[in-house]
Amino acid sequence: MCGIVGIVSSEPVNQLVYDSLLLLQHRGQDSTGIATAEGSVFHIVKAKGQVREAFRTRDMRSLLGTMGLGHVRYATQGNASQEQEAQPFYVNAPYGIILVHNGNLTNTRELTGELYNIDRRHLNTNSDTEVLLNVFANELQSQITGLSLDPEQIFTAVSRVHERVEGSYATIAMIAGHGLLAFRDPYGIRPLTIGGRLLESGQMEYVVASESLVMESLGYDVVRDVAPGEAVFITLDGELIAKQCAPNARLIPCSFEYVYLARPDSVLSGISVYEARLRLGNYLADTVARYTPMGDIDVVMPIPDSSRPAAMQVAQKLGVEYREGFYKNRYVGRTFIMPGQAARKKSVRQKLNAMSSEFKGKNILIVDDSIVRGTTSKEIVDMARQAGAHKVTFASAAPPVRYPHVYGINMPSRHELVAHDRKIPEIAAAIGADHLIYQEVEDMRAAITLGSPDVHDLEMSCFTGDYVTGSVTPEYLDWVEKNQLS
Repeated sequence: MCGIVGIVSSEPVNQLVYDSLLLLQHRGQDSTGIATAEGSVFHIVKAKGQVREAFRTRDMRSLLGTMGLGHVRYATQGNASQEQEAQPFYVNAPYGIILVHNGNLTNTRELTGELYNIDRRHLNTNSDTEVLLNVFANELQSQITGLSLDPEQIFTAVSRVHERVEGSYATIAMIAGHGLLAFRDPYGIRPLTIGGRLLESGQMEYVVASESLVMESLGYDVVRDVAPGEAVFITLDGELIAKQCAPNARLIPCSFEYVYLARPDSVLSGISVYEARLRLGNYLADTVARYTPMGDIDVVMPIPDSSRPAAMQVAQKLGVEYREGFYKNRYVGRTFIMPGQAARKKSVRQKLNAMSSEFKGKNILIVDDSIVRGTTSKEIVDMARQAGAHKVTFASAAPPVRYPHVYGINMPSRHELVAHDRKIPEIAAAIGADHLIYQEVEDMRAAITLGSPDVHDLEMSCFTGDYVTGSVTPEYLDWVEKNQLS
């Protein structure tokens, strides 16, 4: 999971890209980067850490040009501690291309060999984004004939990318002197949205970003999503040209975007994230009522912030008081994203504080968006007991995470997942809860897709073990796990 943005404007874009990355900071905090195009000259600044820490006034002054893109990273491949693996990535031919990517390629082993032995291209990092960039650059180079670059040549190159690359990828690239390209994998697993605004001169300005809140906050109108398998090319003078580049493309967005990753004020694939989380709460309330003994819940409490909508609906539907018992320190990163169990465990206490007045002598129902490794959940249950709770019931707005996620979320190891090979009572014991309630898989599907004319299915592999790209084998999962742990 990363956040990406690309902008074609009539004015300098450095501040617009910076502001967009601030809005997407929740999608990644390991590193960040901005690139701009001044004619055919690229300017790039990359650094570790969050957006506000990474860029100085001198950096912004160096980012000249009216076309730009940006990235916030949460590492799922490569080394999060190495600055050279921060995005964007650059190749100098053809023309000069800079690219950012959100997602995870699942055939990097094969592609790395092909790039070196067949395409004669060199990779300098372990990042799958560099792999994707070089595959695209190689395919574009093979299409160019004559002196000019035609959009059809770009679209053919993207079609070849779809043929070679497997996994999830929402991608934005700048081609020096020509324009900005955005494309999405044939399943639309990771989100990508187009926004636009009409200038008095009659020229259009466009922004492409991971979430719609970027457009709304910066004063653009949401135009539409980039369709699965589609490529969209925006010229330097604001002309948008689009083409479907993948046969049999289907929209199957990642369910975790709605459960946890996206900001609630975004709309993804026509579905309001906030309203989806409210519906998740409604379905969860029915399951809680079915499995929890009467009288075992005095109050409902969310783990701030992403579980708050679901918790409010659970409380309302059960007719139980809703209370805020955990105070969140907003200056600590997401524990889900932090590498290593020890770092996550330490961070929970820094991130949350339980207010004893809300817990003492009460039977508490704690609602969280999901339970992944169980580290955070166990610490939260312990905090509730130490604050004086009589009984602690824990409810997850998502189903049990039993399988690795290979499409852009850092869940590569089955052994790290608290629900892997455990029954629900065993998971409850592992996190120390008196009762544990999970959302049903079909309820989650219904809650998210309800009312959407375009989304009929979801990427739910970490819950079901069914991988939509069809190319994820047990051998591949073993390889991912081995490489992650080594």
